[in-house]
Amino acid sequence: MKLNFRWSRLEDMSSLELFEIIKAREAVFVVEQQCAYQETDDMDLQSWHLSASVDGQLAAYVRVVDPGIKYEQPSIGRVMTVSKFRNLRIGRSLMDEAIRFTEEKYPSTGIKIGAQVYLRKFYESLGFEPASESYDEDGIPHIDMIRSASSAG
Repeated sequence: MKLNFRWSRLEDMSSLELFEIIKAREAVFVVEQQCAYQETDDMDLQSWHLSASVDGQLAAYVRVVDPGIKYEQPSIGRVMTVSKFRNLRIGRSLMDEAIRFTEEKYPSTGIKIGAQVYLRKFYESLGFEPASESYDEDGIPHIDMIRSASSAG
């Protein structure tokens, strides 16, 4: 299986690419996780968007919000894998690429995320450390985590 990555800003996406991403994000974050919230937001306008595809089909997605928008640091979020591709265990490859890109684009800033608590160990394995107590976000326990600039390597 070959995972193809494509980075883009919103204005560089075709309408079909944007449709596929929004459809997938809503399926995961609104329908599966049963969270009624405004899934697309103004941060999408100030983010880098990573699409990961397999055989031309969207398999996974993540966005990197520019520094100073959500947090002082750049932020990786909306991390998701389309349900039919979850058995391929591509989350680590997706996050490795997101971290690589973010550290290259914004060197020496570190990265901050709002992680679902049940994924804490996964993010710790990627060099993130807890930076807050657990809090509720849309009915799901979250924790802020930071990967310091010195974690690169």
